Amino acid sequence: MSKVKFPTWEEVKEELKIDPEQEEEIRLEMELIEATIEARKKKNMTQRELSERTGIKQPSIAKIEKMYQIPQTTTLIKLLYPLGYTIKVVPLKKK
Repeated sequence: MSKVKFPTWEEVKEELKIDPEQEEEIRLEMELIEATIEARKKKNMTQRELSERTGIKQPSIAKIEKMYQIPQTTTLIKLLYPLGYTIKVVPLKKK
């Protein structure tokens, strides 16, 4: 049985011609989704319970959490608000 070789992130970036700004956008989207999942779990809330509080369908929440779907800012705020969070703009850290 042969093993499947998956491309590295560097190979994917090169093939898709992802520039530094696009890479930062992807990183930020991932961080926001991960923070949303963490906030939900800290509240011991299921996706279904969050769905009931927000009106966002549970399958949509699942797709967002699996990163199959990138939510709009308004959707993120709607998910975060009942968890006691919001989104804030902060200065970039200098590299």
